[in-house]
Amino acid sequence: MARFTAALKRAAPWAAQNADGAIALLLAVVIGVLGIMPDKIVPTDVQTQLVNAATLVIMALVATALLRDRVRQAPVEETITSGALAQLPVRLSRLEEIETLVHGTRKALDALQLVRVLGSKQEIAQMHAEARKDTTRWSFKGGTGTYLRAVTLPECVAAARRDKRHLVVRVEVIDPSNVEVCETYAHYRRSLSDSPDATGETWTTDRVRKESYATILAAFWYRQRYGLLDIEVGLSASMTTFRWDLSATRLIMTVEDPNRAMTALAGTFYYENCDTELRLSFEQARRVPMDMYKKAPLSDEPTIEEVQDLFGRIGVPLPKAYDGRDVVDIARKALRAVDPYGEAHPAALRRDGT
Repeated sequence: MARFTAALKRAAPWAAQNADGAIALLLAVVIGVLGIMPDKIVPTDVQTQLVNAATLVIMALVATALLRDRVRQAPVEETITSGALAQLPVRLSRLEEIETLVHGTRKALDALQLVRVLGSKQEIAQMHAEARKDTTRWSFKGGTGTYLRAVTLPECVAAARRDKRHLVVRVEVIDPSNVEVCETYAHYRRSLSDSPDATGETWTTDRVRKESYATILAAFWYRQRYGLLDIEVGLSASMTTFRWDLSATRLIMTVEDPNRAMTALAGTFYYENCDTELRLSFEQARRVPMDMYKKAPLSDEPTIEEVQDLFGRIGVPLPKAYDGRDVVDIARKALRAVDPYGEAHPAALRRDGT
């Protein structure tokens, strides 16, 4: 009896909270039991009446339970609708901002990973070789363009000639007629080292001027020998401590240290901004009238008179103090420049023009 009383006490709270369900369950059990009793105990008509009446009561209890559940759920639904769901657009907007930030950060990190520091002459030369491979354009900005004349220009023209394709080259060097900027550049180079560089020469104002003159002469010489070469030359009134070489696939930025450089692939943030910098800088430089290449023909081995006539026609006359040996020196630097990185590169074009 004590166990039965304890069980009732435990079941009472549940029955109180679920009275309608408990009554419906009890009625279903009672009617089920009456329905299986013999007709002698409970007549058939009585069973039918009890079942019908109990069914209606059970349906009423079920309806009551449904209504009660709806009343209980209404505050919860209202809380969800006015709370979490109301803030859902704001949270989705914040999520989109976070995704945009993550995407931008990932893109920036990818771009930084494509900026490499080169640490040797061999690695720099290899990067230049990769930049020249199948390129259709080249932009250069620097001091006097020694490496451009020694390696870049002849090899790019040779490759374009071999593939019979168009090549666009844009060059910006120090203005050789501006003695002041030439002196500044020579002083800067000597301040780094008084010893001869890989070409075997030391830097003087006269050398700076001759190197720039040689770059101009080389541009005309190659332009006359390859019809699909579009080359422009700009003369700058200011010097830079950097040298930019930009092809269709990568950028290489070198300094006076022959073992240090930086490179970036096309499409990266650094590449695109340097491309813009080179374009704007070139627009501010004094242009050399390259369309004069037809009026001042150059031999495979340019003569002193041809060189002097060329510079006179383009408005960049040679100094009056220059004699024949100076002119020959300029022509040698233009067509037989020594690689400043210490590797001998044969001229890509033979002097007979083939």
